[in-house]
Amino acid sequence: MIVDDHPVVRDGLRGMFDNLADIEVVAEASDGHEALAMARRTRPDVVLMDLRMPGLDGVGAIERLRVDHPEIKVIVLTTYGTDADVTRAMAAGVAGYLLKDAPREELHRAVRVAAAGGAVLAPSIASALIRRPATQEPSPREVEVLRLVARGAANKEIARTLLISETTVKTHLKHVFAKLGVETRAAAVVVAMERGLL
Repeated sequence: MIVDDHPVVRDGLRGMFDNLADIEVVAEASDGHEALAMARRTRPDVVLMDLRMPGLDGVGAIERLRVDHPEIKVIVLTTYGTDADVTRAMAAGVAGYLLKDAPREELHRAVRVAAAGGAVLAPSIASALIRRPATQEPSPREVEVLRLVARGAANKEIARTLLISETTVKTHLKHVFAKLGVETRAAAVVVAMERGLL
């Protein structure tokens, strides 16, 4: 599903996915409220979400989608790459963050990666995150938790898989974030992959 308040952008994005055998645009929405309604109706695997829209903005819609349809993966697609925008979006639980100048092939790859449970970041944003200093290596248990995060598992699922409490999962993630010098799950996965931990 494509969510953007500009019809021209939606048309352009839809055109980028024409004639692909494995990706189909099943819905479009012009704001967060419409996105939630369309998500209920069409159940897309992946949503391309603009951040700044009238009414319910992208982050608000992402937060609601995470509660109502946690299986849906959301990729932010925006012109804004500031630290504040990235932090808000990732805290809301996105699977990726791309800028609107991304090449068509990168957009296709991002949708496929997100649908498979992976994380994707624009190269410029990934580079900024990776340059943050790390204090120490995560423990083997913390890497186990991070590996499940990379597969898209929520805290409850991680707790069930590893036979630990959700509180312990949150503590492990807090330690991982500190050790990798990041603030979000998606950033932790990207940095861990770049450093060969996953």
